[in-house]
Amino acid sequence: MASGFFVMFDDVATLLQDVAAMSKVATKKTAGILGDDLAVNSEKAIGFAAKRELPVIWAITKGSLLNKLIILPLIFLLNSLAPWSIIPILMLGGLYLAYEGAEKTYEFIFPHPVKKEEEIVPTLTKEAILEHEKKKIKSAIVTDFILSLEIIILTLSTVVDSPIEIQIPVLIIVSILATLGVYGIVALIVRMDDFGFKLIINGEKNEKKLTLKLGHLLVQGLPYVIKALTIVGTIAMFLVAGGIFVHNISELHHFLHNIPALLAELLTGVSIGIVMLGVIKLFSLIKFK
Repeated sequence: MASGFFVMFDDVATLLQDVAAMSKVATKKTAGILGDDLAVNSEKAIGFAAKRELPVIWAITKGSLLNKLIILPLIFLLNSLAPWSIIPILMLGGLYLAYEGAEKTYEFIFPHPVKKEEEIVPTLTKEAILEHEKKKIKSAIVTDFILSLEIIILTLSTVVDSPIEIQIPVLIIVSILATLGVYGIVALIVRMDDFGFKLIINGEKNEKKLTLKLGHLLVQGLPYVIKALTIVGTIAMFLVAGGIFVHNISELHHFLHNIPALLAELLTGVSIGIVMLGVIKLFSLIKFK
């Protein structure tokens, strides 16, 4: 009886060791997309009032965890019953990301003209602010769904030959690490100025020049970090979208094989984004005629 217990304990230990090893491999393989995820979601989580930043990030984090709760069983089911359907679903997500990146770029180059009444009444009501907040949270969660889908599919590809008792915990571990890691860093970024103000107060109080300088650096650097994240987040959308198509369409991969991979993915993402933006704009014109 005792020997049976120790055999079972040894089996569990071996299983945990295998899960840990495969989780490490999967995390390394998804590091690139996690970097893109961080850039995109940081850009999505900025632009709120200081007191609303953490509640908004928490709302997006909960949405991200819910996304993964939906995606994990769906991917296992599709991988078992209809594995051919996973790539087309991923490509639909790629179309959305490319469109969103193109729309952001278009709005930056051709900003929406401000009407005279908007200039006269710049202040929004509390209800309008909360509505705008809800829209941004919803947009962030939709984008997170697509990025989570790619992370989970990429993770599955590293453990596809492993037994199901390895696959399930590895995907759960990577999903949790991806969510908490990405949004934990996002929370630190958006609270950078608050930390800077505390350092300034502490530096002035205790006459610590280094603390004071670091505080000013954090406060003054936040607007530049936000601008950089906006640019990097938009580029990341194109890269993720382009990567989905380049890696899954052999003809496209072969056509672009002489170009550096990063440039090929960027050009593909931008091209798809322009086409998608054109189609949506054309559809809008026809619809409202």
